[in-house]
Amino acid sequence: MHLENLVEQASRRVSAAAFSRDPDTHPTDGLALLRQDHPSSFDASFYEPVLCLILQGRKQVSIGPQTLSFGPGECLLVSHDLPVRSRVTKAPYLALVFRVDVATIRKVYCEVAEPAPDDHACAAETHQADPGLLDALGRYLALADSPSDVKVLAPLVSKEIHYRLLVAPFGGMLRRLIRYDSNESAIARAIGYIRDDIRSAIVIPELARRVGMSASSFHKHFKTTTKTTPLQYQKELRLLEARRLLRMGGASVTATAFDVGYESPTQFSREYARKFGVPPSRDMATATGA
Repeated sequence: MHLENLVEQASRRVSAAAFSRDPDTHPTDGLALLRQDHPSSFDASFYEPVLCLILQGRKQVSIGPQTLSFGPGECLLVSHDLPVRSRVTKAPYLALVFRVDVATIRKVYCEVAEPAPDDHACAAETHQADPGLLDALGRYLALADSPSDVKVLAPLVSKEIHYRLLVAPFGGMLRRLIRYDSNESAIARAIGYIRDDIRSAIVIPELARRVGMSASSFHKHFKTTTKTTPLQYQKELRLLEARRLLRMGGASVTATAFDVGYESPTQFSREYARKFGVPPSRDMATATGA
């Protein structure tokens, strides 16, 4: 499938959803269409393993000091859970987002000849999408037109997409991640531990021991993979979770600070404003309509 055909197919679905009472931005399980009519400023968010293919417009994603910019026909592949800052730099913007399941990647890996290891691999990389990947994504999107097709064919096409990502030139980190004895796999496990308990203070030697690494090696590989330190990573998670809680309403700034692990509400408010550009009370007021 050519990119133009996929753009046309996605545009039709997004346009149809815009006129329905319940816009369907998730046409198939694990797949979403995102549209934006105007460029945006940077916003902080959290990316889980995902493939983002730009159909129209351009986007910029920053992970620590690394900034990636990509446009039509290019895709971003993220292999680990990463706090990011992103913005749409050119609109109209239309993107297809496919959730990457690491367990599926491992199953596919067991069925194919072992791909060659990569000397260089990043947790977030951009690359031009090849025709095979475009075709598989187009067929996956088209399945939404038939519920029976979704039930029978979606798992097969999803598996194909995962296979194409595994063997793609920019799939190096996925090939490293699925090896249980790799440093990248150890960092993924450490990220899971941090996410499961964002309130508790991180003790680097203890966390390193849990994933089978020395403290110095753990710190080095964590920063190489995530572009940040374990402590900074946890702080990013705490602030993103705090913003989510405040926007839901129902909790004070002080209570939210304690809920995400801060011991000082003053420090929390200062770091929140530095990250999001507004004090936490502003987001709380927006949620409550004050």
